[in-house]
Order: sequence, then structure tokens, then C-alpha cells
Amino acid sequence: MDAVRLIVTSRRALAGSEGAPEILTEVWQAQALAQAIGSRLAVFGPPELRGEALGLTELAGRGCGVLEVPDLAEGDLRAAQLTELGDARQSLMHLGSLLGEVGIALVGMASAADDETTYWQCMEAIDAADESRDRVREMLRRLADREEGLPEAG
Repeated sequence: MDAVRLIVTSRRALAGSEGAPEILTEVWQAQALAQAIGSRLAVFGPPELRGEALGLTELAGRGCGVLEVPDLAEGDLRAAQLTELGDARQSLMHLGSLLGEVGIALVGMASAADDETTYWQCMEAIDAADESRDRVREMLRRLADREEGLPEAG
């Protein structure tokens, strides 16, 4: 499945999540998807994105690592369904939006947390999502710079 379609699916699932366990599962899914997209871009993406894409892979991996691995049924891991990136710019724009929504969901969870463990887990996941989103923004900037440098087709 292509990256944009998986990201849209993740955004819908996150928006429809109710309760901390379901939200945390969707946050983990989003970070795993960001990690997979970063990995694909690092290998197959434009050369000017490869360093930032590696950074995204590491940061998103950290985002997964601070959360408990959800108990997913076989075939439910969206990151494993990624078969193509499609347009890098489109994928990154959608991924940036997803990571922003992840941050918002985590802020809500942290604000309502009944225990310190959940609060700090959310705070660390917020940091990872924000840093991942920063990498996505940087890759979008680099793509824009590359497009500005291309000669006009005529």
C-alpha cells in the first residue's frame, strides 16, 4: 500500500481512538509508519533527503521505544503494509500532519494522566513526535530548494 493511503488510515484511526490504550496504540502505529517511511526515503529517496530520512528513522524508532508495543493482530501493523512511497513531497506533507496530530493527542493524554509513569511516557513520546516532525519539515524544505533550482520546462 502506498504511504499516503497508510498515513490517511492512521490519521482516521487516531481521530477515532477512545481511551488511553487505543490512543497509545495509534501513536505507536504512527511512529512505526514514520520509521518505515524514513527508512524507505533513506534508501530510495532523493539523495538530498537521505541524511534527514535516517534521522527520522532513528527518532521515530525512539518514539516507538518509549511506548509499550501494542498487541496487534497479524496483519494490523500498518508500517509492514508499506509497499511504495509515491510522491515524496505528498508523503512527507501527510506524514507531517499525522505527527502533529500525534503530538496533540499525546498532550491531551498527558494532561489527563492519573499517574507519573503515563505522564512521562507521553512527554517522551511528544518529544519524539515533535523532533520527527521537524525532520519532515526539513526534508520538505530541501525538496522545495531542489525544485527552485530546476530549470524551467519550456
